Amino acid sequence: GRTLNGIYGADGVDPASIWGDFRPRLQSLDGVCCNLECCLSTHDERYPGQAFYFRGDPEWAVPALEAGNVRFANLANNHAKDFGAEALLDTKRVLGNADIAVAGTGRDPEAAWEPATFSLGHLDVAVVSFSDEYGYWAAREEPPGIAWARTDHENSTTRRLVGDAIDRAKATDPDLLVVSLHWGENWIERPSDRLVAFGHWLVDQGVDLVHGHSAHVVQGIERYGDGVVLHDTGDLVDDFGIKGHLGNDKSYLFEVTVTGDEFDQVRLVPFHIDDGVRPADDREAAFLRNTMRDRSEPFETTYERKGDGLVVDL
Repeated sequence: GRTLNGIYGADGVDPASIWGDFRPRLQSLDGVCCNLECCLSTHDERYPGQAFYFRGDPEWAVPALEAGNVRFANLANNHAKDFGAEALLDTKRVLGNADIAVAGTGRDPEAAWEPATFSLGHLDVAVVSFSDEYGYWAAREEPPGIAWARTDHENSTTRRLVGDAIDRAKATDPDLLVVSLHWGENWIERPSDRLVAFGHWLVDQGVDLVHGHSAHVVQGIERYGDGVVLHDTGDLVDDFGIKGHLGNDKSYLFEVTVTGDEFDQVRLVPFHIDDGVRPADDREAAFLRNTMRDRSEPFETTYERKGDGLVVDL
């Protein structure tokens, strides 16, 4: 939500048109899980000192998310409070009213760290969400804020906060336990050793799938132990400029398939971002295939081509 408000919030524009020809792909899935890196509110008092401000009008943004089959949204990130605590709470409320599960923000620490629970197809899913950015937005007894922790598995506070949240998620007896995590710096093609180690620690705690985001570019997929780490899933909709060789106007939909209680595969479906979404053309898809293979090489992840995209068999 920034320049997109003027496009999809205009009179006579169908919010679902933001997905273009990509919408049938999203609708074919049991559900889409995302990081929502903005607030959804009409509150317009900006939190001071931010370089960028992202806000979507709920009147069009919520129907757009519904049309894209979004069933869960992580809210713990460095734009959740762009328009203050009131807008942060508005976001949680309007998504809840639309039956879109959320995690990562709240009126107090207990609410911010509360796992989301919902069903996708035959799976009962629990998601723990938090960010390692903007510690000064961490939820306290007052004011509301985000779930925040350092991505350092040797940090005692992190082990307590994240460990307790994972235990709360486990107590719901989910078929799939996910951590949706806003970690690392923007525009980085590969995760640091510290973040790789932290992802391993999460899997060692019993997490099945790590859903990473923050870099705004896709990073590698890693199979570690019994878990899968999506180090960064790039973007889906934004109005950013293109960052040179990073090709951040091209990205993947990461389709995770679970058969029974076992991971089957991750299918990477390529698309292009331009004030909305469309399927990638041949040149864009080739760029993404080469890029993902290169960025996954440190993890010894191998891909098979599937149409314009890639598949990782697990």
